[in-house]
Amino acid sequence: EVQLVESGGGLVQTGGSLRLSCAASGFTFDDYAIGWFRQAPGKGREGVSCISNSDGSTYYADSVKGRFTISSDNAKTTVYLQMDNLKPEDTGVYYCVADPGLHTAAMLLGTLLPPLNPQPGSWGQGTQVVVSS
Repeated sequence: EVQLVESGGGLVQTGGSLRLSCAASGFTFDDYAIGWFRQAPGKGREGVSCISNSDGSTYYADSVKGRFTISSDNAKTTVYLQMDNLKPEDTGVYYCVADPGLHTAAMLLGTLLPPLNPQPGSWGQGTQVVVSS
């Protein structure tokens, strides 16, 4: 059974930092990419970053380049999102998702989109990030 659990969200002031974690289980970690998406109140889900667990290749949305860093610990089957220099517009619920083609699709399309047919349990429950001004 695929399962992803996010943690690490919280309240931080503008310019602060948070590190989100996405603990994964129930699938062959190295064969998948893990992506982070966020959803602000009243807005759609936005792709933030993803990483290919097979080779460590990464993708970042323009809005977070230079501020966020995604990394993967394959031994712990956990992906991290280090968020620095946070801005109020980074506020939202952050979700991680696992999909084999996520990173490849992002590189081809130039944007990170949610997987079309995710397996049950491929999305985590989300963790809230609030950046105060």
